[in-house]
Amino acid sequence: MMTQAFYTGISGLKSNQTGIDILSNNLANVSTVGFRGYNTEFASMFEDSLNTDASSSSAIGAGVRTQASTMNRDQGSILLSDQSTDLAIVGNGWFGIQGETDAMYTRAGNFTFDRDSDLVTPDGYYVLGTMGGNINANGVLTSILPEVPLGDVATQEKLRFPRTLTYQSEASTTAKFLGNLGSDDETRTIGASVIDAQNNKNHLRLAFTKVVPQVVPGSQWDVVATTQTLDGATIYDTKAGIANFDASGALINTTLTSIDNNGTSVAIDLGNGFDGVVSISNIPVTASSLSNGTQGGDLEGYSVNKNAEVIATFTNGLQSSVGKIAIYHFRNEQGLDRASGSRFLEAINSGEPIFYKDASGQNIIGTDIVNFNLEGSNVQMSVGLTDLIILQRAFDANSKSVTTADQMMQKALQMDA
Repeated sequence: MMTQAFYTGISGLKSNQTGIDILSNNLANVSTVGFRGYNTEFASMFEDSLNTDASSSSAIGAGVRTQASTMNRDQGSILLSDQSTDLAIVGNGWFGIQGETDAMYTRAGNFTFDRDSDLVTPDGYYVLGTMGGNINANGVLTSILPEVPLGDVATQEKLRFPRTLTYQSEASTTAKFLGNLGSDDETRTIGASVIDAQNNKNHLRLAFTKVVPQVVPGSQWDVVATTQTLDGATIYDTKAGIANFDASGALINTTLTSIDNNGTSVAIDLGNGFDGVVSISNIPVTASSLSNGTQGGDLEGYSVNKNAEVIATFTNGLQSSVGKIAIYHFRNEQGLDRASGSRFLEAINSGEPIFYKDASGQNIIGTDIVNFNLEGSNVQMSVGLTDLIILQRAFDANSKSVTTADQMMQKALQMDA
């Protein structure tokens, strides 16, 4: 029995020491971004049953053992930040980062763009995701994407972007004009912004004056179109024509069709009928225009939105998605192996990483992401300290049981002598 007391006390010492080590690690990481604590589970070892009488029985235990340490999957606190690249996952899911050999998975979304415009962790590991494929080898954006579809798990790659990126200009080829000239004999003007092939924003101005004399029914207006620089210092072209309206004010036809904009022909669309420019007396005079074409711009910077899209912003005010951060899921998160701190590795028990899919079979991130926020550690200091006190007292009790058993054995040996 005294020998069994030794074994019981020693098993308690070992088990409680394991629990203390796990709790100490939890408390040491109470301020670590994305950290997930672990809980310790204990189990009794074999027991010997003692039958005292017909109505009662008791047992003598053989000690305790550490059965498992399980991941605490509670959501950590969401902490406000001042960077769009700081991301927090609300719900299930893991960011992927490229380790030295294998991919690692983490809840810590404190990412940043390094000097090469690659999306990385604070210690330089690349963040994994899907590239948009809309940047060519010369650093030119080839198309605007509102969203990058998430590729398959096996195709995820390092999110690396060029330091310099250009949005090429598209010259204007069409300008449509809308508005009401009224019926008074006054000059009316409608303007539009048009882009030339040299990436300059120019002004296309239409001046309407009534033809003298008028031929009724209906009305006729002389139209003079001019393309010029915004400051008016340079005039590129001037064209004249006539716009004919019926008695109701609807446009019948016009002889003004196009104009040169510093080397690019721009089609002038005054509409047809009541869709475009009209001449009606009993409604207010209005003017507006629409033109195609885009002024080119240079990269202002990259950011990340709440859909985990990497967004490129240009000096012309346009934006495009150029990549998407991957959010991984596991069938058994408890089976992940901790690599260090808040980072984990795929293991046999966790299964391979997967992506959630929508009803159409498209891969999706499958959880809520918030930018300008970080997920803090899910370790609660008060709970951890309370559990630590309990384990320390249990450790002391087992230590005393070993000491007591030793003293009893010494006395037994002395009695034998």
